[in-house]
Amino acid sequence: MAVASQQKLVERVWARDATVWTGSDEDKWLGWLDEPKRMQERVRELRAFADEVRTRFETFVLLGMGGSSLAPEVLKRTFGIKGLNVLDTTHPAMIRHAEQFLDLNKTMFVVSSKSGTTLETRSHFDHYWEQAGGNGEQFIAITDPGSELEQVARSRGMRVFAGEPTIGGRYSALSAFGLVPAALMGIDVERLLEQSVRMAESCRGEGSPGLVLGLQLGEGWREGHDKVCIAETEGRFGLWAEQLIAESTGKQGKGLVPAPGEPPEGADRQPAEVQLADPYGIGAEFFRWEFAVAIAGSVLGINPFDQPDVQAAKDKTKEVLASGEDPELEAAGSLDELLEQAEPPDYVAIQAFIDPVREHELQPLIDRAHDTGCVVTHGLGPRYLHSTGQLHKGGPPTGVFVQVVDDTGEEIPIPGQEFGFGRLIRAQAEGDYRSLQERGRKIVRVRI
Repeated sequence: MAVASQQKLVERVWARDATVWTGSDEDKWLGWLDEPKRMQERVRELRAFADEVRTRFETFVLLGMGGSSLAPEVLKRTFGIKGLNVLDTTHPAMIRHAEQFLDLNKTMFVVSSKSGTTLETRSHFDHYWEQAGGNGEQFIAITDPGSELEQVARSRGMRVFAGEPTIGGRYSALSAFGLVPAALMGIDVERLLEQSVRMAESCRGEGSPGLVLGLQLGEGWREGHDKVCIAETEGRFGLWAEQLIAESTGKQGKGLVPAPGEPPEGADRQPAEVQLADPYGIGAEFFRWEFAVAIAGSVLGINPFDQPDVQAAKDKTKEVLASGEDPELEAAGSLDELLEQAEPPDYVAIQAFIDPVREHELQPLIDRAHDTGCVVTHGLGPRYLHSTGQLHKGGPPTGVFVQVVDDTGEEIPIPGQEFGFGRLIRAQAEGDYRSLQERGRKIVRVRI
């Protein structure tokens, strides 16, 4: 693309021109372009709040999924923070683990959901609300204005931080959803935002770093290099970038397949570097990658801000729960046959609805999948449903899926529901399995 054309594309993005993409409603989802500057005005408020509550609480537990949980998780890992824990699984074992290390009296819960109706987050909220004896001072909510969660939180005497409604979840790292947890972790939010604003300004001019990366991703896709091998960082930046890429581009039968930590050598692969000179550079990287994926979406000719296929697994889960059945999740299909048929440009996606503490037990399966020569991705359920689930169902039909389940152990009830956490995660696994099968995807289930 000629330099003049490149600059024109940048100008059209900043002018909120929806025809950069499909001309539908993209212009309504570009609030992330100005969010770093907007959030600079809230720095004093965030710092004052965080300083005050850190005198009363030693541990913070973030209850959130996808866009509400991945940026805080990556910030925690990047800065090596111990005092914040992210709960984004419905597996009863993880809730039991949490009970062993949490001193409830010294813990504040951060209930984070843009829509305010996320089933997993609301279930966690109701569980811990009951455990903590309904003390509103121990809970805060981060949610979009007018949401059901906001109404519940205010009725329970909780502090509410408003999100920006013109930003989708995967673009919300530099909004309240990423920065309230950052402040609670003791990260210098002002310094983080300074780097973000500087990058945003760079993305307006010639040689825009976001444009350069976005065109690389998009042109690589055009040439058949649709697997984006993101160089892994100590803070696991790829966890966040994975959702951004997969959910933004994986639709209409096409898309980029994010593959954190995978080697970039291969006909269907392209490398993608993460530029982090120091931890605070992550603010700039969040923005650079957001801009890049918006540009890549333009090259692919899709709307990078919708997620038309995410609802499929949610609907299947609701069907399973409403039927009253409790899926036994028996092993299904032949893993050997599935992997024997897999070859590039296929990718193997391992989807593990297991106790997160057991994640290391997936390694033999990952190694075995690598023997196919295919790119291998793996994610924990239900987290990946909010991250890469859109790509799996709406993206290219090259995915080969291995669902992994374990015994969820003793049931933990969810207040106000007829099902507990164990039955919920089993319904989520079964719902996604059926959803992929309906789309003709190759999938087997194994138990560990």
